[in-house]
Amino acid sequence: MDLWQLQIFCKVVELKSFSKAGEAVHLSQPTVSSHIKDLEEHFDTRLVDRMSRQVFATKAGEILYDYAHRLLKLRDKAEAALAEFTGKVKGHITIGGSTIPGGYLLPQIIGKFSNAYPDVRISLSVGDTSEILAKTSAGRIEVSIVGAISNEKILHQTAVIPDEMGLVVPGGHKWARRRRIKLKELLNEPFIIREHGSGTLKSIEQALQRKDLSLDDLNIVAEMGSTEAVRQAIKSGVGISILSAVAVAEECRSGLLKTIEVEGVNLKRSFYLTTHKQRSPSPLCRAFIEFIKQEAHNLL
Repeated sequence: MDLWQLQIFCKVVELKSFSKAGEAVHLSQPTVSSHIKDLEEHFDTRLVDRMSRQVFATKAGEILYDYAHRLLKLRDKAEAALAEFTGKVKGHITIGGSTIPGGYLLPQIIGKFSNAYPDVRISLSVGDTSEILAKTSAGRIEVSIVGAISNEKILHQTAVIPDEMGLVVPGGHKWARRRRIKLKELLNEPFIIREHGSGTLKSIEQALQRKDLSLDDLNIVAEMGSTEAVRQAIKSGVGISILSAVAVAEECRSGLLKTIEVEGVNLKRSFYLTTHKQRSPSPLCRAFIEFIKQEAHNLL
């Protein structure tokens, strides 16, 4: 058993697939399977079960995953600490982003950071806000950017990137030529929401609450699990929705979609840099956080 095998095992558990894990670590599926088999022989127990098209950790596998994850994090910290001592920014860091920052903003930051520090390897985990906050709380992500404030007292959050949301309609919609509509008009129009746990949905709820309204006052016709699904549903005429302007910028430029204001409704929010209060950030994490703060004003 070595750290490389443990890293492969962790990828299999996280991605629930031998082939996807192989792609992530640049190995063939048979080679990944061979490494997992070696680990199972070493511990004399089954570590994963193949169910349908997915792979799941057994109870023994869950125990090993917990220790393996901690060992790999310790390795990364050791590399980063020694790199800092020698005056280099080097190592591996896992960061997280909720749907909008993870899909549209963090890739830009990562690209610039990688150009500035080519010896750094970054893993980006993208999910809804609640999922990313849970991973940050559990220590599986060292730093994340999400679209909502957490109730978790163990998390530290700082607003770093402003975001402007807007009502998004198809280019051929009856409101497409208008700059703004009244809130009472919105309440009767077919409306699409994100799934619960989404920072976008939480921001919409908060905006409605400030007007003494709730989601129940909207004419909700569909709930979608991603921003991309909402965008496609709007273009297909399913309904309209409120989304970050960043997520629909390309479609708005082409005329496929249009963003308009809702009169008297404040749809401004922030994206929050989030870390664990009780975990000391690695030198690499500190460097990445400083880089985010420096680059934030160039993103929007």
